[in-house]
Amino acid sequence: MSGGRAAKQKGNRVERECVNLAKSFGFESRRAWGSDGRSLGWHEEVDMVIELPKSKPYKFQVKARKKIGDLYKPCDDVYGQIIKEDRGEPLVTIRYKDFLLLLKKITG
Repeated sequence: MSGGRAAKQKGNRVERECVNLAKSFGFESRRAWGSDGRSLGWHEEVDMVIELPKSKPYKFQVKARKKIGDLYKPCDDVYGQIIKEDRGEPLVTIRYKDFLLLLKKITG
């Protein structure tokens, strides 16, 4: 097991930041108690959910790192990045605020 008290506090702080940002966009959002999704009836890796009307909740695991490689950050000239490992599934990386704006457009 890695980390410690400071890492746990950092994770909790980032999870609260993400929940509060979703709320500032008008969405219902909440953290799993103790960063354990089982407290919300989900898988243990679920850290937070964003709930939309007439839709299943969007479940997220939140990771905080001191540094994320520039390779994984979309530049200002693109909306996002698609990354794929060999024999893996493609993943999309976009800024969280852009994701929330996209959800706003979808939900009207």
